[in-house]
Amino acid sequence: MDLQLSDLEGIWLIQRKIDDRRAGHVLHFAGQAQFRPDGIGLHYFETGQLHLPDGTKLRAERSYLWRRQAGRIVVLFPDGRSFHDFTPDRAEACHLCAADEYRVRYDFSGWPEWRAEWAVRGPAKDYAMVSHYRRPGDA
Repeated sequence: MDLQLSDLEGIWLIQRKIDDRRAGHVLHFAGQAQFRPDGIGLHYFETGQLHLPDGTKLRAERSYLWRRQAGRIVVLFPDGRSFHDFTPDRAEACHLCAADEYRVRYDFSGWPEWRAEWAVRGPAKDYAMVSHYRRPGDA
């Protein structure tokens, strides 16, 4: 799929599983994301509840900027710092944050449903995170 940013516009429901191997816990997140045009690309904002193993529920949110540049999709932190980038046909990327390595693989093969699979490893981190995205009303 030759993913265009406009394909992502709108609201998505998210189901996320976080397997924290270091802590020995599995956490779940349920919420929604919205991709809104911001004049340059898209502003991604997600909000929802993070369900901890002890039953505690926490409000969680995050925000990124998505851009299309030279055939690549570039994902930035809200302050404009680079996070990662990928080509739609090989949707994999790596981000180094100090000693921690964040690897992501986006899977658009089931479009309009898609997912992001993260593997995060470092001195203090060892987790896998899989996020499933679908449009509201889709089965």
